[in-house]
Formats: sequence, structure tokens, C-alpha cells
Amino acid sequence: MGWLDRARGIQDKLDNRFKSVGHGKYGRILRMARKPDVEEYVRVLEVAAIGAALIGGIGFLIYIFFTQGGPWIWTQLSNTLWLMPRGLP
Repeated sequence: MGWLDRARGIQDKLDNRFKSVGHGKYGRILRMARKPDVEEYVRVLEVAAIGAALIGGIGFLIYIFFTQGGPWIWTQLSNTLWLMPRGLP
């Protein structure tokens, strides 16, 4: 078997695989798929941007709380615990 026959066999295998792409379980989805128009694309971009901004904002608020509010709460809590009476002398 020469290299030309092996190349032809490989090409035939590839052709058979690509022929069955439209007939398998994903064939219906691929046939129904279409390119979105500009309005639909812009709407998806807007929703994704709003979601990313919302998640980023919540993460930033959590960061600010733990870097600014956390130490303040800890000092207030430790001061009140320090001033509490501790049993009988």
C-alpha cells in the first residue's frame, strides 16, 4: 500500500465523518441555527454587560466591607469585650 492509497483512505474517512454531521443528534440544531441580526446581538451584549457590572459591583461592595468595615467592627467588638466586667476578683 503506497502513500497515495493511505492518503486517499484518510480523506475518505474524513469525508464520511463530515457527511454525518447534519444527520446525528446535533443535526437538527445545526440546521435551525442562524446568524443573529444586529438588534439581537446588541440586546445580548447589553444583558451580558449589565450582568457583569452587577456581579462586579457586588464583589466590590464585599471587598470594601471586609477591608474597611471589618477592621472597624473588630475594634469595636474587642473594645466592648475589654470593658466588660470579668467575674469576681
